[in-house]
Amino acid sequence: MANKNRQLKEAKVAEIKEKLEKSQSVILAKYQGLSVEEDTQLRKNLREAGVEYKVYKNTLVTLAAKELGLDGIVEYLEGPVSIAFGYEDATAPARVLNDFAKAHKKLELKAGIVDGAIFDEAKVKQLASIPSKEVLIAKLLGSFKAPVSNFAYLINAIKEKKEAESAE
Repeated sequence: MANKNRQLKEAKVAEIKEKLEKSQSVILAKYQGLSVEEDTQLRKNLREAGVEYKVYKNTLVTLAAKELGLDGIVEYLEGPVSIAFGYEDATAPARVLNDFAKAHKKLELKAGIVDGAIFDEAKVKQLASIPSKEVLIAKLLGSFKAPVSNFAYLINAIKEKKEAESAE
């Protein structure tokens, strides 16, 4: 029986390691005190943003983190801790959790890992303020488009002026 239990724990540690390795960002949050409805809403918001949200035993996360050389995150693994894994957008977990925490004071951001660097709560909140990749790309494209549009309007105005002058 003990051997079976050990195999299950080793499998969980391997699963956590895999998630930590393939994530662009990982955010830890204290969720104690959220109602079932609030937790359900949080999970829905995270899922819509493409973020995986899990609760693991802290000892298993500690083992996985130490095996990956992420010892700095261990100090934040006390009490009930949930983990949000961001695979596509590094800012999504921090942004969704931070927005939810503003309306639900029981949720507290604790720390995070972004590209192997440990972020404290203040840095996680800074990360949360960065717009999503799609918003940044839209702003960039908008800034490229504005001069071209202005140039097109200018050329069109000159053409219309010349046509008006030649019609007179």
